[in-house]
Amino acid sequence: MSVQAHADAFLARARTAPGLPQLVVLDGFVPAGQAMPYLLVYLHAETPELPDSRSVQGASERFVMYAYCHSVGGSALAARAVSQRGRGVLLDAVLSVAGRRCFPIRHVESPAVQRDESTGTAVFDQVDIYRLESVPA
Repeated sequence: MSVQAHADAFLARARTAPGLPQLVVLDGFVPAGQAMPYLLVYLHAETPELPDSRSVQGASERFVMYAYCHSVGGSALAARAVSQRGRGVLLDAVLSVAGRRCFPIRHVESPAVQRDESTGTAVFDQVDIYRLESVPA
């Protein structure tokens, strides 16, 4: 199983969000000067130690990746709008990863929008956490 293949599939799916301007999707890093709004994604992979996650031979088979999606905008409304665009293409989507059978993407959690003025400019951040899972095809 390839962690990067799962990450690539998730990010590619997020970039298909309809609407104009095109949704800017960033993989774990915001370049200097990046204008809002954008979707910043941090991906975290796990191989759970659960009875149903192993084959009869004892090999780990189930792959779980969490995506922490930061919808960033200049207001709470803008952050929620980015979140909605991402949610529209991510929630319940079944990704395609070579050699894997993927399950629908599930939404795990969404804390309240956070406001940050530490840079001198108000930045609003709506975090949505998604879970994607796969097993060998």
